[in-house]
Amino acid sequence: MREKACAADMSFKTKEEYVAEFLREGILAGRLARGARLKQAQIARELDISITPVREAFRMLEAEGYIHNITHRGVVVAPFDASATREIIELRVVLENRLVLAAMRNMSREDHAQLAALEHDFEQAIAKGDRPTVRAMNYRFHSHLYSLAQQPQTLHFMQVLWAKYPFDLINRIGGRVGRAAQEHGGILKAIAAGDEPAALTAVREHIEAGWKELQQELKQAGSGTLTV
Repeated sequence: MREKACAADMSFKTKEEYVAEFLREGILAGRLARGARLKQAQIARELDISITPVREAFRMLEAEGYIHNITHRGVVVAPFDASATREIIELRVVLENRLVLAAMRNMSREDHAQLAALEHDFEQAIAKGDRPTVRAMNYRFHSHLYSLAQQPQTLHFMQVLWAKYPFDLINRIGGRVGRAAQEHGGILKAIAAGDEPAALTAVREHIEAGWKELQQELKQAGSGTLTV
């Protein structure tokens, strides 16, 4: 059975956006490895869609930095920009805090219930040890939360930052996904209470926690650089 792109209840204006989101999730969740070659025909078959929207999705993702079109090699998933990671973290905090505030101000009870349902699915996947689903649900939780902000330009810039961030390395750290679930719970609690300062703090700490754990992991392994 082919994998569905994103959460089933998310709607997309175009087929190109549907394909692009499927590939973003695959890259950030680690299903599509950094440096892996992407083939239009294969993706079209997997999604039961024509090649044209896949081609257009490739153009979108190349502009965002998720993929590179390399002469004589074709389209490949982009590597990390390890040298820029500290700057990316700082920019993520700024943009994701902005999106969380806007999402809180737009959010209905139904929106919050849907976020809670996504978090429940995330925790269920952790309990089952279903690592691919864990990584996908983590992405869907954040993607859906920030989409509620209704700020497409800020969301676009955030997606560009995510393309350069080592989510798949962080998700491999032992126990990290369980701690991430607890951090998600803190974000949801602050949102439900309408406590904007607490929500901003929770988002910042969530972003920084993963990075600090990765640095500790690299230090223990005797490496100071990111590898894929």
